[in-house]
Amino acid sequence: MMAKVLIIEDEISILRMLEYDLKQLDYEVDTESDGLKGFQKASEGAYDIILLDLMLPSLNGLDVCKKLRDAGVTSYIIMLTAMDDEYNKIEGFEAGADDYVTKPFSPRELTARMKAAMRRHKTSNQDDFLTYEDIVLKRDSYEVFKADHPVALTLKEFELLEYLIINRGKALSREQLLSKLWGYSYDGDTRVVDVHIFKLREKLDPEQLRIKTVRGIGYKLL
Repeated sequence: MMAKVLIIEDEISILRMLEYDLKQLDYEVDTESDGLKGFQKASEGAYDIILLDLMLPSLNGLDVCKKLRDAGVTSYIIMLTAMDDEYNKIEGFEAGADDYVTKPFSPRELTARMKAAMRRHKTSNQDDFLTYEDIVLKRDSYEVFKADHPVALTLKEFELLEYLIINRGKALSREQLLSKLWGYSYDGDTRVVDVHIFKLREKLDPEQLRIKTVRGIGYKLL
């Protein structure tokens, strides 16, 4: 099996199409068409990827995403929505989504993003551990510890922190971070990077003593 995927989508035609296509690619697939039931299933299922529709009965996709992140679920979440405005995209990322696909979408584009996410997740590194001051990243298990206490990061937050540590002391532009972590084909606003930096600071650097804003460029880890 390539990966375990949960699809939470109330448009049955889209749900069945995605389920069929992903099973043909050897993904292990579960489905749910209700937001609250989807949240419950996602909380218990240890999924690698969650495809999450925005407009859902019982509990909308944004609330599902927020509740999953609050519960410590670190699955890679791709939001599916018919709304293409930047406000909704930023709102989705603030809720904890890792990526965003607008309907109607190409199944090939969606599966390409899923494969890229899993490829980054499975890429082996030279060292199993990365350390920065009192922060330790366990690359084999995607765990993060600060002062020996576990910190729940999403996969994208983990990748961002890892990249900042590897490039410690370098000023990294928003465009560079966007290209590296979301891929060259990602059609999004660089504010997505700002949202994820905000999340990292909130969890690891609330006083902003480590992750510095480089005016007119982007960010730098001191």
